[in-house]
Amino acid sequence: MIRVLIADDHAIVRSGLKQIVATATDVVVAGEAAEGGAVLEQLRTGEFGLLLLDMTMPGINGIDLIRRVRAEWPGLAILILSMHNEAQVASRALRAGAWGYVTKDSDPEILLGAIRKLAAGGRFIDPALVDAMVFEQRGTDAPAHDVLSDREFQVFQRIASGQTINEIAEALSLSAKTISTHKMRLMQKLGMQNNAALIRYAIKHGFMPE
Repeated sequence: MIRVLIADDHAIVRSGLKQIVATATDVVVAGEAAEGGAVLEQLRTGEFGLLLLDMTMPGINGIDLIRRVRAEWPGLAILILSMHNEAQVASRALRAGAWGYVTKDSDPEILLGAIRKLAAGGRFIDPALVDAMVFEQRGTDAPAHDVLSDREFQVFQRIASGQTINEIAEALSLSAKTISTHKMRLMQKLGMQNNAALIRYAIKHGFMPE
């Protein structure tokens, strides 16, 4: 039996995922978490074969959370379930230590198949993203955000979602000065002058819901 920990800050999403898992005889939801700290607590007290993780939760989230989990539980399968269908987001998650990536608009059969494959020690990429990741353009044709560091990319996403410098600093346990520096660098790299431009760019590239 594959014991899954569902980590998503939306109760309705967790409920829907539990209904999908209930259709399988070899998978069971053994725990839930609505924020990053709770994920670590659950993993330390329970026994799980797979973490089904949303990339954008309160507290520790995204790349940082993947790395924390991978460092403490190197053998745990991590499957990202994200609203982002952009190859660059998936690539960053996989480089951080996730074993698979599925978008939230995927069919339930794809999700269950991914869970089974990862639990067996395999890897899985959403079919809708495979071509984009394999044939992702580099060099001068690469998207502007490709040059951002993981931390800059994380700050970029949070700014685009409407968070202030202080809110981002608190969420990432960094100083406001450090976040401001990351913001300055990412704005320079993206060639943008204000937050409105960042938000438009984020929407265009599928980093946040329109």
